[in-house]
Amino acid sequence: MHALQIVPLSSITRRCVAVFLVAWWLVSFDLARELARGEPCHGDLTQFVDPFIGSGGTGHTFPGATYPLGLIQLSPDTGIGSWDYCSGYQHGDAFVHGFSHTHLSGGGGADLGDILIIPFSDPAFLETEKAMVRKAEEVATPGFYSTFLADDQIRVELTATPRTGMHRYSFLASGNRNVLVSIDRILWSWGTAARGRTYDASFAVESDRRVSGQYRSKGRAERLVFFAIEFDQPFKDSRFHDEPSRKKLVFDFGAGQPETIAVRVAVSTVSQQSAWNNLAAESAGKSFDQLHDEAIDAWNVYLNKICIEATPEDKVAFYSSLYRLFIQPNDIADAEGWYRGADGKIHQSPSGHHYSTLALWDTYRAAHPLYCILDPAKNVEFVNSMLRHHSEAGYLPVWGFWGRDSKSMIGNHGVAVVAEAILKRLPGIDRDHAFEAIKDTLTRNHWYKYDWTIYDQYGFFPSDLVPIEPVSRSLEAAYDDWCAAQVAQALGRSVDRNFFIKRSQGFEKLFDRDTGFFRGRNSDQTWREPFDPMEVFHAGTSSGDYTEGNAWQYLWSVQQDVPRLIELLGGPDGASRKLDTLFRLPPTIYGKGNTKDVSGMIGQYAHGNEPSHHVIFLYNYLGRPQRTQELIRETLDTMYNATPDGHCGNDDYGQMSAWYILNCLGFYPVHPASGRYDLGIPRFKYARINLKERPLEIIARGHSPNHSHVQQVTLNGRILESPFVTYDEIMSGGKLVFELTPAP
Repeated sequence: MHALQIVPLSSITRRCVAVFLVAWWLVSFDLARELARGEPCHGDLTQFVDPFIGSGGTGHTFPGATYPLGLIQLSPDTGIGSWDYCSGYQHGDAFVHGFSHTHLSGGGGADLGDILIIPFSDPAFLETEKAMVRKAEEVATPGFYSTFLADDQIRVELTATPRTGMHRYSFLASGNRNVLVSIDRILWSWGTAARGRTYDASFAVESDRRVSGQYRSKGRAERLVFFAIEFDQPFKDSRFHDEPSRKKLVFDFGAGQPETIAVRVAVSTVSQQSAWNNLAAESAGKSFDQLHDEAIDAWNVYLNKICIEATPEDKVAFYSSLYRLFIQPNDIADAEGWYRGADGKIHQSPSGHHYSTLALWDTYRAAHPLYCILDPAKNVEFVNSMLRHHSEAGYLPVWGFWGRDSKSMIGNHGVAVVAEAILKRLPGIDRDHAFEAIKDTLTRNHWYKYDWTIYDQYGFFPSDLVPIEPVSRSLEAAYDDWCAAQVAQALGRSVDRNFFIKRSQGFEKLFDRDTGFFRGRNSDQTWREPFDPMEVFHAGTSSGDYTEGNAWQYLWSVQQDVPRLIELLGGPDGASRKLDTLFRLPPTIYGKGNTKDVSGMIGQYAHGNEPSHHVIFLYNYLGRPQRTQELIRETLDTMYNATPDGHCGNDDYGQMSAWYILNCLGFYPVHPASGRYDLGIPRFKYARINLKERPLEIIARGHSPNHSHVQQVTLNGRILESPFVTYDEIMSGGKLVFELTPAP
């Protein structure tokens, strides 16, 4: 047997072995870290949510207490009657009128603000109905809001369940303890002040602790509101502050102990008894702190759907966006599943839920594609709510609002959202009913903005026959037509497929090859004059071809057929030049009506408004993904921050937040119903989407501020040759790895 001989290694060999061992250790360590990341998120993620983000400037968010997808948004009202107060609140205000129970998050128009309540001691408060607050003591977290009324020394704390709000007032100075309840008005920002007033309003004092009531309002849509109020102690007296209107009731609790008053308020769309049932089902016998804890737990369920490895500042921006995404749609069904539907009648939902606050012109673009990933079962409930609306009204909602339809904005994008769910094969949807709803919506005249007889005759809306927004209306109708055609094809309905696919191509008739824009065209085929591609027109306010935008911004609204748009613009070279010009033009904004919605400018790209949201990704279709990556970084860095002014435009019911979330993850749907998510560049070195079957881990190798380009993307070890990932691939989980480099 030969003895084992140890042969000395040369110095070069020793160095090579050392390098190999270090490299092996680093790779193993990195792999171990990636494997360890499979664990759920740890801790309370609500600590990274700041509800004040977007509550100043033009973000129009509210800071109050709310529950995920709940009916209640219990928040302070500091103003009314102007566009700045679409959510009833501006962060810079040092006063409050009271705390109402329903609010819209990030909208471009006001409504809600139901049942305003505020405590006070000094009777002089009733002269102004305005209380000064200590801004330094204002606190907002998911499911909780607190402020301090300085003049009367009262601490106000608020929390919420899905259908009830709870107030806790701590009177820290001597004096009478009073509570004002007002049902005199709702939040409103358009037209006359009378439009914001309630009518048929009444109170019923049922005992020395319990009060109920109801009223009608007519803002975005006509609503019937029922409420129930319960105090934790008897009041000594009640009196109307506003005879003879009798819409403002003051409750006097006298002076002395106990110093704290708790108030529970439940809301219903159905009846006063249903409001009492909601209160009993959700808050009876529970303390303020118990309800607050339940809200925290509910929010953590949604926040834990995505885990990220990021700086504390980035975590606040990200999880605050995820929070805003799940404030709506809002479940308007009572605890037993009853709701007031689009026909004004009472219905019961088979699932126990019925969702409204469906701002579909905004949210079909990114919010619903994100719901499809994070909670596809919940998105199915949203879709089934829309299908019930069709059963009740004969068409899918345009802008679902408290079970009715406000028909705000343009497009019939309930079609797009329903089609997306069908084409992604989400289970639990009656596909035949879904297509009938789509077909009815796109062929039966149900509102003045879409006369299908005119549309079918010309293939577009002529400017002389439809003088307001005809180009934007036509382009958005073409997208819905394409969606309808794909659902028809999936269901084997070839005749319907051919009808809708032909109609979806009508946008070409509005393209002027001489100017290179979609522009207004008359019924005699002449172009509308004069034409200024920079002039902005607002939604429905005056004669003009576009909706909250101009010809530059609406040029790219052919999401369903980007290759054809590129051909119209002269091929890849011509389209590249045109797209480059968009981002290089002066960020000038002028036009007719309110132009505030056109904001967040990079050249004439307007990130503060939805029609621009997919445009950055069009460079992917032109063989220039590096430019898409650069613009994503620029937009994330300059258009979002974790401050009250942290949004460059309205959050628009989670759409702006959804754009942020998706682009932090590294993809975005140019064409939502296609099932494709176009690749960008991730903001974080690691993120994990906690999917039902297997998580999707998103890893950015080489992540650093200087590495602003993507060299290669792999999915579960397979190189992605095209700049997109499919919905099915995302939902299958695994590892999506971006290799980042400093240069293209």
